[in-house]
Amino acid sequence: MFALNSKKADDHGRANYLGAEERRVLPRPLRRVVRFGLSLATGRIHIPDHTGTFATFGFFAVVGLYGMSLGGHAQTVAQATTAAVGFAIEDVRVSGNDQTSEIDILQLLGLDGTTSLVALDVDQARRKLSELPWVRYAEVRKVYPRTIEVMLKEREAFGIWQNGSDLALIEKNGSIIAPLRDSKFASLPLFVGREADKAASAFVDQMAAWPELRSRVKAYVRVAGRRWDLHIDNGVVLKLPETQVETALSVLARLEKEERILERDIAAVDLRLHDRTTVELTSAATERRNEAVEARTKALKKAGET
Repeated sequence: MFALNSKKADDHGRANYLGAEERRVLPRPLRRVVRFGLSLATGRIHIPDHTGTFATFGFFAVVGLYGMSLGGHAQTVAQATTAAVGFAIEDVRVSGNDQTSEIDILQLLGLDGTTSLVALDVDQARRKLSELPWVRYAEVRKVYPRTIEVMLKEREAFGIWQNGSDLALIEKNGSIIAPLRDSKFASLPLFVGREADKAASAFVDQMAAWPELRSRVKAYVRVAGRRWDLHIDNGVVLKLPETQVETALSVLARLEKEERILERDIAAVDLRLHDRTTVELTSAATERRNEAVEARTKALKKAGET
């Protein structure tokens, strides 16, 4: 009888053991959540007063910030908030701007007295300033609490390029700076014609050996993209060859020294041929010459008749 009861008890314990083994065990993170829920439900965890109110406001704040981010208004809110607490830009210090107006700088950066120094994007401001016609390089720096410093490196005008009826200021490398708007740069040399902007610097440097002649040139005209005509201050046109320009200018210098050819009543000096120089008279000089030739012919004819 004892043996039978012992067997039944043993079988019952084994069954309970197998049942416990077959039951699922929750993962560790879930067990913590379940324990917290049970503690919260039984009152073992104390929740401070107004926690729900703060949580609600926090939830709406997060939703609001997310909505502003999606709508692209985050920058505007940041500007208004930081400007209101004392970081509004009140002073702009600009240096290096000989040709660039400070008003253009302020308008381009959108500084209206309410712009926040904290929210100002320095890299974006630098990129915007670099797009101005005269600006080669720009640097923007914040000086807390209410100042920004703008430092510009401007481009230098080398000459005026006329392409058709359009006039533009160019750099020494031929890059266009801006259209010519006034007579402020009238003293700069004028380069006319297709590709004159690209060839200008090299040719002006080439004429450095003839400074007196270069100082009298009013316009450099590029002909067919291959050679130059020089229009000097008294209206005479010097037609230079495509190659051996130095030789042609040496011939001109000799003629000027010996004959003062540029002071004569002439319209042009053609130096394009290496073995001869051709001089073109003005219309008035041509008329006078024709009259003189005709008078001489008549005189010789009359002398022959007598």
